[in-house]
Amino acid sequence: MVQLIDGTDMYTFLTIFVMTFALFLLVAGVFTAYFGSGKSRKIGGGLLGIGLALGLIWILMTTTLIMDEPMIENVWLSQIIIQAVVIILAAVVGALAAIGMFLAAIMKA
Repeated sequence: MVQLIDGTDMYTFLTIFVMTFALFLLVAGVFTAYFGSGKSRKIGGGLLGIGLALGLIWILMTTTLIMDEPMIENVWLSQIIIQAVVIILAAVVGALAAIGMFLAAIMKA
């Protein structure tokens, strides 16, 4: 049986926040550094560096890589990641459905 994660728990919230923030900064940094030019390429490199640093902080918070115990205890990381992906996917699908309805209504008018 799958145990549901309590999203109102402070540590669960921080874990999901840092994980997704770092991931999206990495993606934005790579995209901007690759397709940008001049100043925007430097900004992309900065975003990439910040995303990597936050990713390392997230790894240190949730694993026993360096310490004997993780900083955040009682966190089932795989369940949090699965829950976060499902929640984000549901939000994106809902947003796309609403945008699709909006565009259909506007184009019919």
